[in-house]
Amino acid sequence: MQSKLKVLQVIPKLGYGGAETGCYDIAHYLPENNVGSYLITSGGELLKFIDKKKVKVTRLPVQSKNPILILLNSIIISVIILINGINIVHARSRAPAWSCLIATKITRRKFVTTFHGTYNFNSNLKKFYNSVMVRSDLIIAGSNFIFSHIKENYSEYLSDKKKLLSIFRGINTDYYDASTTLEVDEDNLFKSWELIIGKKIILLPGRLTAWKGQEMFLEALNKVNIQLGNDAFIAVILGNDQGRDLYKKKLIRLVEQYRLTKQIRFIDHCKNMPLAYKISDIVISASIEPEAFGRVSVEAQSMQKMVVASNLGGSNETVIDGKTGILFEAGNSDELSEKIIKVMNMDPNEISKMGNNGRENVLKKFNVQKMCFSTYSEYKKLFN
Repeated sequence: MQSKLKVLQVIPKLGYGGAETGCYDIAHYLPENNVGSYLITSGGELLKFIDKKKVKVTRLPVQSKNPILILLNSIIISVIILINGINIVHARSRAPAWSCLIATKITRRKFVTTFHGTYNFNSNLKKFYNSVMVRSDLIIAGSNFIFSHIKENYSEYLSDKKKLLSIFRGINTDYYDASTTLEVDEDNLFKSWELIIGKKIILLPGRLTAWKGQEMFLEALNKVNIQLGNDAFIAVILGNDQGRDLYKKKLIRLVEQYRLTKQIRFIDHCKNMPLAYKISDIVISASIEPEAFGRVSVEAQSMQKMVVASNLGGSNETVIDGKTGILFEAGNSDELSEKIIKVMNMDPNEISKMGNNGRENVLKKFNVQKMCFSTYSEYKKLFN
């Protein structure tokens, strides 16, 4: 029997990022609990995997920051709310959140937002634009780091009438499971990336952008080579430049400058990330600015891989230093190179133990079922 609760999620684009996959997971979790599930987005790669029988999808240009489109979207969203009897509207980004705020004011529905990042601001106007994420009845922070960021920077928008809480993002631990990959697929990926048996494989996943730390990572690898005196590793920089052609050219010049050409592989995209983790020996998260959550570190732990991550933002909450992975001082190439060398010389049994600890850590704290259940529970409280 269908309950009266109906939830509409609104997200700019349904891609493979953390916010998007979380939206996708909750969209399919709700119907399993007799909750009506509705979704508005402009499109995206994940859209083709949506079960249209369970989730009702509407495509609107909610990715646009154009004020006129934001207003038009708010009117259309209001109509969708009224026609479908939506009780709760959940926005996951700033531009659509403004449309949703207006729509929920018009229709007098409950409004939920998830604060997925720090949303930097350097002016009062930008801060006002960001503030839409804390103008809801329920504000969800994706980590304790984001929770603290909201309290420190947006306290003037908070009140006793609004609820602010942390719900950690979750990953699909059945998908990110080392036991489910096939050896033939591992071999094929190994060959397609032109990797070499006998060399340590170091993986740095993440889109090519300066704050993800690719430049510092290359600097650290150069120091690893100087210390070890031979080509002991191959490093894969996995991520698309998303139009940042100049930045990628800069990285390629650094590779040439450090004489790392034979050791570095630039890979734009990998459809099967568990395989990418599986064939790697060390997974690096080198961000020089705080990650809101740090999905790479969590996915790698779930795959029982050795993680070396920057000690800021979400990584401080997802990686237990010395137990499930290793933390290093963010932006410090000397320390990163030292940690990499340490791992390369580590006893295999110790690496295996840390990998098992990492898997247990994710199963306990960061699995998708826990995230979905916590979010669903908050929806019910708000509805009641």
